Amino acid sequence: MADPVTFTSVWERAVERAGDAVFLVFERPDGAVATWTYQQFDAVVTHVAAGLIQRGVAPGDSVHLALTNTPAFVALWLAANRLGAWIVPSDPLGKVPELADHIERTRPKAGFCSIDRSEVYRRAAAASPGLAITEVDETTGNLDALAGSARVDWPAVDLRDRAAVMFTSGTTGRPKGVEITQANYAFCGQVMAERADLTPDDRQLVVLPMFHANAQYYSFASAIWTGASAALMPAFSASGFVAQAARHQATCASLFAAPMRMILARSAPVGGLGLRHCWYAQNIADDQYETLARWFGCRPRQLYGMTETIPAVLTEPADNPVPSSMGQVTPGCQVMVRDGEVLVGGDPGTTLFAGYLDDADTTAASFTPDGWFRTGDRAAVDADGRHYFDGRHSDVLKVAGENVSIVEVESVLASHPAVLEAAVVGTPDPVRDEVPVAFVVPADPASPPAADELSSWCLERLAKAKQPRSFTLMDELPRTSVGKIRKFLLRQQAEAPQKEKQGVTK
Repeated sequence: MADPVTFTSVWERAVERAGDAVFLVFERPDGAVATWTYQQFDAVVTHVAAGLIQRGVAPGDSVHLALTNTPAFVALWLAANRLGAWIVPSDPLGKVPELADHIERTRPKAGFCSIDRSEVYRRAAAASPGLAITEVDETTGNLDALAGSARVDWPAVDLRDRAAVMFTSGTTGRPKGVEITQANYAFCGQVMAERADLTPDDRQLVVLPMFHANAQYYSFASAIWTGASAALMPAFSASGFVAQAARHQATCASLFAAPMRMILARSAPVGGLGLRHCWYAQNIADDQYETLARWFGCRPRQLYGMTETIPAVLTEPADNPVPSSMGQVTPGCQVMVRDGEVLVGGDPGTTLFAGYLDDADTTAASFTPDGWFRTGDRAAVDADGRHYFDGRHSDVLKVAGENVSIVEVESVLASHPAVLEAAVVGTPDPVRDEVPVAFVVPADPASPPAADELSSWCLERLAKAKQPRSFTLMDELPRTSVGKIRKFLLRQQAEAPQKEKQGVTK
């Protein structure tokens, strides 16, 4: 790997080398399209930096972003980082308590939100009267509201300067603030660009939310490293994805399993679609994979990474990817599986996250005594070095002293022809300590499977300790914005006093 560099220098290099090449294509909600070259967007970044300076932002300060996928997000991200400041991206649809928590913990000098959600944002910022709030019209792609006239003198930026704090998705409880450095973004861009064999002629289709690591790390950072372009959609559309990819001549994309299943359910193949590469995370069924491979024109490649690991540290190779595998160790990354747990090596602040915001104890506890980051995820490794997900440590239940893998139970349920997807959690039991309970989304809501039918299916395929004690039918599973199942909510529901449910309990 090359010596560490700053993300700011990567952007400056891209502008110098690919100034006349397209950098960003934005499709507005009304279908109109705006396009910027690298040079044109660099001029925008300078004007936005002037606006940040006028709002009191200086090196070391934070800028809070509660924005959907919009050129404003990209411009503020690059401008803040070039000024030596750092961004705090929050879910733009977050509620007052979540936004207020992020603002209180990061103390930003400037905050940006949509005109349409300003009332919620201002309530969240009520305890921070010094916060300079700017309302953005996300539908137009116009950046005039962000611009300023202040003199811009770009400061020197160091490798380990903070570039972002991203809060984890909150699938298990209160999010942690993950500190990302200038070197982190640059390293991620290089690793992901090289693993995808990106060239300046490639175009990333970006549909996942910009406030999440996936879109920043795997799509934008890799495009900027290469001098490639990105087609940014305002939001993910299951019915529109394949047409968008064809319309914008995208060659690369990144998805999660849940959006992929939605595409299959709500879309159809179109002519002119020619993706040569698509990352995805989390398993999908073999038949779903084969159908999408035909639609996309390429065989999608699974990856595994976390906000903390910076790049995806496991990635399937381009040559004959295995759908059920999280991948082999990504070149440039360090991974080992010890006692079943995936551990990631590297240098905090360069190739790994710098730490958790204002939480040295949690940071220290997240590493083994010999310096490996503990992901909390379990995996098995085959002779070819491929890793297969085996759940999180919290996904192993102790049922009457016997270990039960939630992932195994979910896989059995998901293989039922009448089940679209399933999630399993543990709930306390006075005799067995804890037992598995299942939440099921039917493939056809008009004809859901009966509890007895699901019970018989599991009885034929699972040992007694692994069989769910109840089945609750749901229209959809509670998810984060990028499709991760919020199991702590299911666990709360399972542990609540029994009440009338949509499903039937055995």
